[in-house]
Amino acid sequence: MSKQKDFTPALGFSALTPLYDLAISTLTREDTWRGELLDLVEPSQDDRILDVGCGTGSLAIRMKRRNPDCEVHGMDPDINVLDRARKKAKNAKVDISFHQGFLHPGEPMQLGRFSKIVSSLVFHQTALDTKIDLLKSMIQLLQPGGKLYIADYGLQRTPLMRSLFRCTVQAIDGVTDTQHNADGCMPELIEQSGFSNTEEVRVIPTPTGSISIYTAMLDQKR
Repeated sequence: MSKQKDFTPALGFSALTPLYDLAISTLTREDTWRGELLDLVEPSQDDRILDVGCGTGSLAIRMKRRNPDCEVHGMDPDINVLDRARKKAKNAKVDISFHQGFLHPGEPMQLGRFSKIVSSLVFHQTALDTKIDLLKSMIQLLQPGGKLYIADYGLQRTPLMRSLFRCTVQAIDGVTDTQHNADGCMPELIEQSGFSNTEEVRVIPTPTGSISIYTAMLDQKR
């Protein structure tokens, strides 16, 4: 779990990090897609869940509130957003373990195995090879039969969604990394990385383009 690597800060620039929660709330229909993602994850008392790219902890806090008996971990390379996540969790009076770092396939994993891994609004900001590395690392961290849940910008199916995505997300995060998501790369990448039963189960239109929710699982035999 390496900490030394370039990353795209929240909203593309570190100076904009204080505005992240407000921007996500107002521009992405956050309550809608996070609510649907949370319903799909359905945290149980036996779950050990890792939120990869947890940002300011919004999803991690919702999962812990949904089921206080589940164990929730959040990981992000950005120390500034983790500081905000820890403060938010403290204010919400929930116990969440936050870790700074990246996932790299083949590196020793010190976090143990998880029953579920979630990630939201992370993959569209990463290069294609990093998307693949993240998915392979997630496989190392999931226990056999474990489940994966990803909410992120996916295939932009209509002219309106493509235009909104181009004028907002790509204006901030650039085209090179984000275009793969807009072209619908995620299901194939998830499957090729070794997951099974990959599905795009939700497509949610937003003012910044459509956000898709993908689910997959790790085979019991692994």
